[in-house]
This record gives sequence, C-alpha cells and structure tokens, in this order.
Amino acid sequence: MKQAKTETNYFFVDESGDPTFYDNQGRLIIGKEGVSQILILGFVKTENPKPIRLELENLRKKIANDNYLQGIPSLKKSLIAFHAKDDCPEVREKVFRLIVKLDFTAELFVARKNLNIFNKRHHRNENEFYDDLISKLFENKLHLAKKNEIYFAVRGSKTRQVPLRQAIEKAAQKFESKWNKKIESVTNLYPQSPSGEPCLQVIDYINWAVQRAFIKKEMRFYKFVEDKIKYLVDIYDTDKYPKNFYSSRNKFDINKISPL
Repeated sequence: MKQAKTETNYFFVDESGDPTFYDNQGRLIIGKEGVSQILILGFVKTENPKPIRLELENLRKKIANDNYLQGIPSLKKSLIAFHAKDDCPEVREKVFRLIVKLDFTAELFVARKNLNIFNKRHHRNENEFYDDLISKLFENKLHLAKKNEIYFAVRGSKTRQVPLRQAIEKAAQKFESKWNKKIESVTNLYPQSPSGEPCLQVIDYINWAVQRAFIKKEMRFYKFVEDKIKYLVDIYDTDKYPKNFYSSRNKFDINKISPL
C-alpha cells in the first residue's frame, strides 16, 4: 500500500451512458432508443490542472480563428465546451491530438447492465447502481495525496450527483477496512459544468473513446489515447475474471470482452 506522498491530486469525473434499466411503467428498456447498454464512469487525475486548462483555452482560440471551420453548425457549442459526441470531426481530431500531449492519467469503470446484479445488489435503484460504481472508482485512490480535489461533471438537471459525498465516504471506508488503516487525506467535492471546468472536457473525450469501443466496436479512438489510460475495468464481465481488469500488463481490446 502506497503512503500519501503527493500534496494534492485533482480528479475530474464524468460519465458516459446512463444508469437506466426500467421506464416509469416498470418495463425493461435497456438498449432501447436513448438508453445505453452500459454506464461508464471515469476520471482524469493530475497534480496540476492549470496547464491543461490553458492548453484547452489556447486550442479554443485557434479554432475560433480558423477560417476553414467557420459555418459548421456545432462550432458555436464547441467554443463554449468541447464535447466529443457533438463536436464536428475536424474539431474532434484537434482535441484528441492535444489531450494525448497533456499531463494526466485516466481510469475508468465500465458497468454492463446486469439485471441480476441490479435487482439484488442495487435493489432496482439507479442511484445505488451509479454510486456503487463511484465507490469502486475511488476505493484505492483517496490515500495517495494529502488532499483530494474532486470535480464532478453536472449537466442539466441531473440529480445523481446529490449522494456522491456518501459514495466517496463509502470508498474510503472500504479501503480502511481492507487495509486496517485510517485515511488522513482531506477530500473536497465540487459539482461543476464542463464549460466551467475545462478538465472535465478531457474525461468526456476519454469516456467517448471507450464507449465507441464497447458500443460500436471501433477501437481507433481508444488506441489513440491508450497510453493515457492507466486502468480500465469491465467490472461485470465476470466470465472474463480476472482478465476484465485492463492495464499496461493486460491491454484492453474489444475482442477480449464478453458480448454485451
């Protein structure tokens, strides 16, 4: 177990997909239009977010002054915040080429929508499903620095972020119970919009690359950012355990996973 050596770790957390299993009438709707087969939660971690923010802002200025891109309908939104799903291919390429040069590492948990686990472990509760994944994501991270500054992406009127403090506390409790050691680190949580915190735009892009691999079986975006991803867990791919934990020693490839 590593001791806290770093002064401050900054985490920027976002999701891709959704935690939805049933509609308002109790009908199973996984995979229906607008409802994903997986939920991805990931973070980018850095000890110094300022250069990342600066580089993204510089790129935004270059794009704003690029005559070739003028007139593209999505450009107006891109100049507020980069969002991989909505950015045009020309902008998306520029963002990807930038972020692989930035100083961060990414870690992600992918949760398949396993009905048996959802009904039994999470009591058919989407918040429990979501927050359990947050706890897993942070279980072994909170002791590595004296202070943890955690920024969560908030979009629209989503309310899943409300119990995140409890989910982070649960992660700390799991670690302390496992290692019989108290975490002394201070942890602060900040709900933030991606437009207000540029580093959240980086994890949005990483999540999107992973989602494209899982859903579209398209590996090229993942392969491009692969060196930035320290850890990827396909947590409910139990048929592949323990090979469902991917890292530099067990590199992720879509052909390794069980079918969704």
